[in-house]
Amino acid sequence: MARGVLRIYLGAAPGVGKTYDMLGEGHRLAERGADVVVGLVEDHGRRQTAALVEGLEVVPRRRMIYRGAAFTEMDVDAVLARRPEVALVDELAHTNVPGSRNTKRWQDVEELLAAGIEVVTTLNIQHLESLNDVVAAITGVTQRETVPDEVARRAEQVELVDLTPEALRRRLALGNVYPAEKIDAALANYFREGNLGALRELALLWLADRVDEELERYRSVHGITATWPARERVVVALTGGPESATLVRHAARLAARGAGGELLAVYVTRSDGLAAASPDRVGELRRLVESLGGTFATVVGDDVAEAVLDYARGVNASEIVIGVSRHGRVRALFSRGVGESVIAGSGDIAVQVVPHEQAGRGLRPARTRRGVRRSRQAGGWLLGLALPLALAAGLMRSHSEAVLPVQLMLFLAVTVAVALVGGRWPALFCALWSGLLANWFFTRPYQTLTVSEPANTLALLVFLAVGIAVASVVDGAARRTVDAARARAEADLLAALSTGVLRGEAGLDALLERATETFGTDAAALLQQERRGGDWTVLAAAGTGPPPRRPEDADAVVAAGPGRALVLRGRTLPAADQRLLAVFAVQAAELVDREQLRRTAAEADELAEGNRVRTALLAAVSHDLRTPLAGIKAASSGLRHDAVHLSRKDREELLAAIEESADRLDHLVANLIDLSRLQTGAVRPHRREVSLDGVVAAALVGSAEVAAAPDRVRVDVPEDLPAALADPALVERVVASLVENALRHAGDVRVLGSILRDRVEVRVVDHGPGVPPEQRETMFAAFQRLGDGAAGGVGLGLAVARGLTEAMGASLTAEDTPGGGLTMVLSLPVAGPPAPPELQPPGSEPEPEAAQPRGAA
Repeated sequence: MARGVLRIYLGAAPGVGKTYDMLGEGHRLAERGADVVVGLVEDHGRRQTAALVEGLEVVPRRRMIYRGAAFTEMDVDAVLARRPEVALVDELAHTNVPGSRNTKRWQDVEELLAAGIEVVTTLNIQHLESLNDVVAAITGVTQRETVPDEVARRAEQVELVDLTPEALRRRLALGNVYPAEKIDAALANYFREGNLGALRELALLWLADRVDEELERYRSVHGITATWPARERVVVALTGGPESATLVRHAARLAARGAGGELLAVYVTRSDGLAAASPDRVGELRRLVESLGGTFATVVGDDVAEAVLDYARGVNASEIVIGVSRHGRVRALFSRGVGESVIAGSGDIAVQVVPHEQAGRGLRPARTRRGVRRSRQAGGWLLGLALPLALAAGLMRSHSEAVLPVQLMLFLAVTVAVALVGGRWPALFCALWSGLLANWFFTRPYQTLTVSEPANTLALLVFLAVGIAVASVVDGAARRTVDAARARAEADLLAALSTGVLRGEAGLDALLERATETFGTDAAALLQQERRGGDWTVLAAAGTGPPPRRPEDADAVVAAGPGRALVLRGRTLPAADQRLLAVFAVQAAELVDREQLRRTAAEADELAEGNRVRTALLAAVSHDLRTPLAGIKAASSGLRHDAVHLSRKDREELLAAIEESADRLDHLVANLIDLSRLQTGAVRPHRREVSLDGVVAAALVGSAEVAAAPDRVRVDVPEDLPAALADPALVERVVASLVENALRHAGDVRVLGSILRDRVEVRVVDHGPGVPPEQRETMFAAFQRLGDGAAGGVGLGLAVARGLTEAMGASLTAEDTPGGGLTMVLSLPVAGPPAPPELQPPGSEPEPEAAQPRGAA
């Protein structure tokens, strides 16, 4: 039986019209004579969607009971028994009610596909498993309902249902997605314009990548190796030199000219592990490329041009960007630069050569291994044996009449050539071998080792001495080159260590990890001994093996300050490496000392904050405490004054003034006490299951300001909201403080209750002047009034409210109210398992139609 075809309508967010388009496709297929049924469709109360279901055969749902509530799910057995040609199944990422046939709806769909039934379904981009972390970073919501990417990639057809963020928000505002009472929450939460724009871009990029995969699969199946520039992919080849940043920026501009263009930077390092650029420089280039939206890759290859071309062909590049060669004019006469080699082998890939300031200034010599490589030594031995024989044969065949000194000069030239190729020992062999051949064939008496003329003896001895000297000079130069390269590598490492520590970029663990990599050991650790003769403590460790816990257990030990030691295990280090290890120890000691200074500074900051609070408290006592006291004293003095006759109305006004001032004083003292308890950690919340509708009602009843203006406060906290895990007394204090603060600055105030995944929210919404975004965190600090001094108080209300909230393990944040104003959001954890989705408010839930469980009967 042939497997069914899967077709997906993909959207960036709820409300873009996926279900609507899926149902429209179902009607079109039915009109063409296909056998179409609706396996499951969620209309969420949207009239246009519900209207499209009419006219299509609907398979009855399966009714289930979960925790005393009735829910419905797709009846997979009924659909399989019906065996239609096409089944419409909404919300591929949905989690079924516990006890269902499968845990996930996409598993139900897999059964239908295996039975040969074509399935048309819907999916939002945030439910793809690979994008879970990205969506959480953008929206602040972690998706619990996900679909494996492989399931979506196996679909025969993925159609993007696209809608601009402005159009989707307009659709929400018109009530086409959610009920009117939930629109404000939706627009202020998940459906912010920035969120929608980012999700839309994710959907477009994911679909474009899928198209790329299909294209690559087609090219692979048909054996197509030529470049197909379907997308602008610009590969920039980097050397790590000063011109690299210029090339990256130029390539980024080229990639940005076309929609969907990609910037790919490639840095080629040699196969022997010796790079021409320092690690810090390569890291800077990587960060630059990534900041421009590109991808940085490092490839290995001794032939830079070939490595760049292989990479460009592998990514199906449309263009290669390289810099003008840094070879000088003289070297350019004898060797072709990387740019010329890339151009020669690029084929149908366009190559753009970019001028820069470093052009023609020459290249720094590449680092080589100590001495001559073995491959060159082998070639030197062969040349040392063959070239003198060939030269002797040539001289014998040509019947040259050249005198012995000239012949020896020719042999010396051969020796120099062998020394340049193979180093000291092949050159020494060549010199001796050449001397023997010259003596045998070209020194009288011929074909003997006897030398009859003293001049010839001197010539042979000088030849041997010069040959040996040339070989020694060449070998010494090679060794000095390696020593210079080692010194440069050590300098680069020291520079990287010092700059990393100075900038605070490298931590102690990273430093020890780098030490193990640098010295090729199994483990590294920083040990500390509190007192002489005491036990050693491991401050930090890195590596693949167990770290040494005592200096006696290590293979290399170096002091890292008083009572501290940096130790390595894995191999014994030579003296040169011991000196470098001492530098690591100094840097480790610096990091430990810096951490201690940081802790000391933090303690000093805490003391300074305490002093600031005490200073502000004195200022508050000097004014805000004295003001109600002065009112109480003035009113009480007036009541006690016998010389003044007071009417009943006057006495009542004075008594009311005393009561009002006493209330203000009591409220102020309570806030000061709460602030003190919060700063000393004396607040111990008693968390339990709390019904928010009752707590909010109690908070408003107990508020004098709410009692004075009850018509200005509207409450919409559903009774069926799940219970929150909180301290009810503290929640009452926080809600009352937020409502009173809103009443002082705005007209009407709304108190809304909702749920966001595993959090229950109380939102206090006003349409007052609002608070600028840059001041929203400041207003939660103690003694901050933000220009509302006329409203009274010392600026403790919001500080105490946040402190009490955080003590309960909850959060209190501020955000804009759609249409103007400020919304304070109190977010509390749900007590017990997450609530059924019918209690999830739109806008707080990324995908209302994909929550769990759903479909209450």
